[in-house]
Amino acid sequence: MKKPVQNRSKATRSRLISVATELIKKNGYEALRVEDVVTGAGVAKGTFFSHFKDKDALMELCIGTRIDAILDQVETKLKPKDVTDLVDGLLPLLNFMTCERYVFDVILRYSGAAAVEEIGAIAMTFDRQGKVLADWLADGPFRNDVSSQLLADGVQAFLIQAMALKFCALHNSQSTVEILVPYLEAWLNPKTVV
Repeated sequence: MKKPVQNRSKATRSRLISVATELIKKNGYEALRVEDVVTGAGVAKGTFFSHFKDKDALMELCIGTRIDAILDQVETKLKPKDVTDLVDGLLPLLNFMTCERYVFDVILRYSGAAAVEEIGAIAMTFDRQGKVLADWLADGPFRNDVSSQLLADGVQAFLIQAMALKFCALHNSQSTVEILVPYLEAWLNPKTVV
């Protein structure tokens, strides 16, 4: 039988997350150091590791929480009228997910695509993002020969591709939007070749 988590342990974990969040706001994600978190929280390094396997485990939680907050805003938007409207609706998410190379790398590692055994905060946001996209694309002005869920899966795949290319030396002169729009036009509004 699993022991119930003590209130003191919950408070310590919450303090670690709060300190990390403040340090991230000040210095960015990649600059975050475990030493700074434990110093700010007033705990020993061992205490940190009793709550998080490593820095990336904390980052997975912080990044997943931020993506969820952005998805809260995205969900309130009206269904897109065209690809430009769709990309505009996703722009806050794209901007965050590419704000730092480190953030994008953590997102990729914890999205579920890298065979992570545990389903964590980031993997859950990918599932949620897929549902939001499927809802946006259902009965919309886009192709209707496949399900809205399959359309959403394709949009997510092209989002990852466009974000990855943003960090590629061959394509980094283009914005993520410039890379993404042609993919989505081809996927959501295919032209019949005669």
